[in-house]
Amino acid sequence: MSLLSSIKDHHTERRLFLARVILAAVVATLLLGTVVVRLVQLQVLDYEHFAERAQGNRIRIEAVPPIRGLILDRKGRVLAENLPAYQLELIPEQVDDVDDTLARLASLELINADEIPRLRTLVERGPRFKPVTLKLRMTDKEVAHFAIQRPRFPGVDFRPRLIRHYPNGPAAAHAVGYVGALSENDLRNLDPTRYSGTGQTGKTGIERSFESQLHGDPGYRHVVTNARGRVIATETGELQDALPADAQPVPGNNVYLSLDLDLQQIAYDALDGERGAVVALDPWSGEVLALVSNPSFDPNLFAVGLSTQQFNDLQNDLGNPLFDRAVRGTYPPGSTIKPILALAALEVGATNLTRKKMCIGYFSLPNNTHRYRDWKPEGHGMVDLHDSIEQSCDVYFYEISLDVGIDNMHKYLDQFGLGQATGIDVPGEKTGINPSREWKQKAFSNPDDRRWFHGETVIASIGQGYMSATPLQLASAAATLATRGSRYKPHLVAAWENPLSGERTLVKPSLIADVDIKNEFYWENVIEAMHDVLQGARGTARAAGIDADYEMAGKSGTAQVFTVAQEDEYDESEIEYRMRDHALFVAFAPLDNPQIAVAVIVENGSSGSRVAAPIARAIMDKYLGVDDASQ
Repeated sequence: MSLLSSIKDHHTERRLFLARVILAAVVATLLLGTVVVRLVQLQVLDYEHFAERAQGNRIRIEAVPPIRGLILDRKGRVLAENLPAYQLELIPEQVDDVDDTLARLASLELINADEIPRLRTLVERGPRFKPVTLKLRMTDKEVAHFAIQRPRFPGVDFRPRLIRHYPNGPAAAHAVGYVGALSENDLRNLDPTRYSGTGQTGKTGIERSFESQLHGDPGYRHVVTNARGRVIATETGELQDALPADAQPVPGNNVYLSLDLDLQQIAYDALDGERGAVVALDPWSGEVLALVSNPSFDPNLFAVGLSTQQFNDLQNDLGNPLFDRAVRGTYPPGSTIKPILALAALEVGATNLTRKKMCIGYFSLPNNTHRYRDWKPEGHGMVDLHDSIEQSCDVYFYEISLDVGIDNMHKYLDQFGLGQATGIDVPGEKTGINPSREWKQKAFSNPDDRRWFHGETVIASIGQGYMSATPLQLASAAATLATRGSRYKPHLVAAWENPLSGERTLVKPSLIADVDIKNEFYWENVIEAMHDVLQGARGTARAAGIDADYEMAGKSGTAQVFTVAQEDEYDESEIEYRMRDHALFVAFAPLDNPQIAVAVIVENGSSGSRVAAPIARAIMDKYLGVDDASQ
């Protein structure tokens, strides 16, 4: 019996069991107490904090892009509008593998594979909650195709959006410009807050220069999502009532241009098949009535998104349709500057209104056998200043050029705006070249090249040599002639309007300067000679203007593309097309009360009088209502 007692101690076992029970009870009580305390903390003490976080898990703030302002012409006709379309969008925070998602979308031909690097950059640089536009406009077929595949693409969906549309297509493309997808450079320079939910910005023309007016300010809305982040309907019920208030986006301002759409279309049609530009201005305000560059392009291609191949095709097109010849193209102005040089010669005393000179078809400097040829090989005979403008006699200007001097030429051409930016309200304007001794000193590094030669003065007198100007500058110079010396800053935007209040802000004319020629007789004689260019008995452009019902003034110009050797004759039929002379013409009308000034250039058109002048005439007819009266 004692042996059994030594083997099993019931009392000890009972105490050990009781101790274990008590320990387990204490641990359980502590754990339960911890849970209770934590529940009290979560549900009572920290209720508001976690309720707010829970609400945040199901409610997402979504940017609402503003409606972009319209662009209209001077009569309120739409040049750029917004049309509804479905866009394919990706929200980065809802996509586990962006690269895989983009690759799979490309395999379904919903996006272009060439665009993947750009799209990846947009995803990486933007906020992860912000939708990134993958495709600007989906066709009905693409929408249906993606709708079937949508479960395979969490975080990707198509949304109804407004996209830019240009109803006039290429006709006003260079003036209006176009919008395009946000680039890496855009993301660096633009305010990300203003562009939340926006996938495009202005790239060229008015769309770019007035981006801040057109864009507007984004709003935001609160949406309820399910566990997968997909928005669920909340149109009615307590859930919708519980959502915080939304902020409505502020639409962009509508921008009214000074362009006349009818004039723009006539100018565009007149250049059909040609490379060139047309600019028409209101002489008394600087308003741009028409601005056309041809070949042009369809800006709607950019608005819906170009593929890399499409963009390369435009870039490599020999006609260079993306290049704005009206504002950025620089050409020798040719004889279109002769009226200005005539005024300069009268002002400095290099000639007078009665002085005559013999034109024998060429001019040579003293002690030099080189012949500076006139466009008319047999010469014009005895001519005075009026005749030299009417008949475009080169020899007369060759002879007076040395007395005027290159620095005086530069001075007066500068007052008419040549060789300097006009300040027009579109980006990318070129200045051209208005040469002088000082200019040449700065332009060349070799001391021998920095010397100014008499022969350079001679060829500058007919707008050749180093001299170059844009069609816009020539139109501005023609407008300054029309006003008898008052030069106004050209501008495309006439006003902008708040679409909510209807308040309109007008752009006032800006006088740049007055030309320093006070003698009224000089102005009237030169302008009368320009009138005879179109409506005189021997005018170079008589065929284009003689039958007009109103009086007009103009000057033709022909600018050499290459120099013809002394022993050679210029034969258009034997010259490759792109080496033929450029055709230029400037004009204004009516003569006594000018309302429009025009500059036309047709690249390789050969004859300003024959090719460019009829275009200028058609534009003036339309603007003055003559073509309507005759129909």
